[in-house]
Amino acid sequence: MTEDDAVRRRRFEELFDENFRSLLGYAMRRLSDTTAAADVVSETFLAAWRRLDDVPAGSESRLWLYGTARRVLSNYHRGERRRGALVTKLGAHLESVASLLDESSVVSGIIVREALGRLPDDDADLLRLTAWEGLSPVQLARMWGIPTATVRTRLHRARLRLKAELDSEQFDPAGHIASEGYTDVRGPKEES
Repeated sequence: MTEDDAVRRRRFEELFDENFRSLLGYAMRRLSDTTAAADVVSETFLAAWRRLDDVPAGSESRLWLYGTARRVLSNYHRGERRRGALVTKLGAHLESVASLLDESSVVSGIIVREALGRLPDDDADLLRLTAWEGLSPVQLARMWGIPTATVRTRLHRARLRLKAELDSEQFDPAGHIASEGYTDVRGPKEES
């Protein structure tokens, strides 16, 4: 470590020691989430470290830190509003989609998700990327840096494993499960 580095480090440590508690209190009074408040303080001190040469000396440094914390808080609140708007928009979209689905397709979706959950992670991920994200074997091969034939083989095997999982539940397209003595989701099989 050079002498300049040691001086910078010492200056930052003093800045941190003198201001950490007051900045944390400032952030906690403005946020209900203590983790978010700690993140704001961390970002503030990260900015101070990166721009240490711009931080004024003496009591002015505290004002600089508060100004930086205020901007970090402002960015945090903007991000929260954007996330909230996105959640609201997504919720409305999901409600409209859900209203179009009938009960059997919902049950079928649940069964498929459960079957995917029982597969090895690599198989489930591969199937999700192809079925839900619409990626082709060629695209996946480029993404992973492996031959397309390898992706196709893995995809074929993953589909067979998924089919075996679904067959083990005796899944039918109407969304009924026939394993363990049940013909559907509503009750036990009746003897004929």
